[in-house]
Amino acid sequence: MPGYPNKLYILPFDHRASFTSLLGFSGKLSPEQLQKVKDFKRVVYDGFLKIYSSAPAAQKKALGILIDEQYGEEIIKDALSKGIVCSMTVEKSGQELFDFEYGKDYGRHLSKFKGTIAKVLVRYNPENSKENPAQVKRLKEMCDHCAKNRILFLFELLVIPTAQQLAALNGDKHSFDLNQRPKLMKQAIAELQSAGVEPDIWKIEALDTAEDWKLIERQIHKGKERKNVAIIVLGRGESDEKVRKWLSLGASISGTSGFAVGRTVFSEPLIRLREGKLSRKEAVDAIANNYQSFIDLWESSLA
Repeated sequence: MPGYPNKLYILPFDHRASFTSLLGFSGKLSPEQLQKVKDFKRVVYDGFLKIYSSAPAAQKKALGILIDEQYGEEIIKDALSKGIVCSMTVEKSGQELFDFEYGKDYGRHLSKFKGTIAKVLVRYNPENSKENPAQVKRLKEMCDHCAKNRILFLFELLVIPTAQQLAALNGDKHSFDLNQRPKLMKQAIAELQSAGVEPDIWKIEALDTAEDWKLIERQIHKGKERKNVAIIVLGRGESDEKVRKWLSLGASISGTSGFAVGRTVFSEPLIRLREGKLSRKEAVDAIANNYQSFIDLWESSLA
């Protein structure tokens, strides 16, 4: 991953529909609501900056954000001006199938913010044979655009169970996560790689066993040309306890680079701020403390 360290501790707040829902908004936003969304995104960013500003120089290189242009354009500009690792989301929010937020104009939007990492979130289950080809075509286009323009490419993979897969397990999602998702993730990654979709960074759902982690790590790094590809763990908005368990295990696996945990870091402080139970400063401090605690956990659990 040229130009970036082998550690990445990313605070993602590129959420759009779920972020506005967190503030109690739905449908088309009024100008006042739009400003409040931007203000609350800034609260998250200020929590990040509190950690970034006091971090040792070596650790600063690992700290990064993931943000959307729609509500965070000014944050992107500020982060880039400070030399912060900055990723920008490219996909439409809330879509079952991957598509570009700005259609064929996505390249122009990326070029506005030189130095950003292009991020896509993709729901890809290998058994969705009808839907996957259209996604793969768009993702290959995205990958080629990034390679041509020397833009780092971050791929967030979600393997969502099909109705048939869940029915076979009597609706037991936990059983799916434990027994089926790791193999499906490996298959999904292999299919994407075979189609020429080659991210610089894979952002993947956490795994519950070291054996499953090694299965995925080997597939991602299969081939000499992929030895520098990064792997980071996403938090899925889960409880603090569960995320801590996932990060401890992920950090202990050779070949992983860090994490991208967002909602577990900022949701509760923002809800309490919205309800008037925290001041803005207290919310910023709480977000900063949550983020730092995950950094410390990862560092203490490293392989």
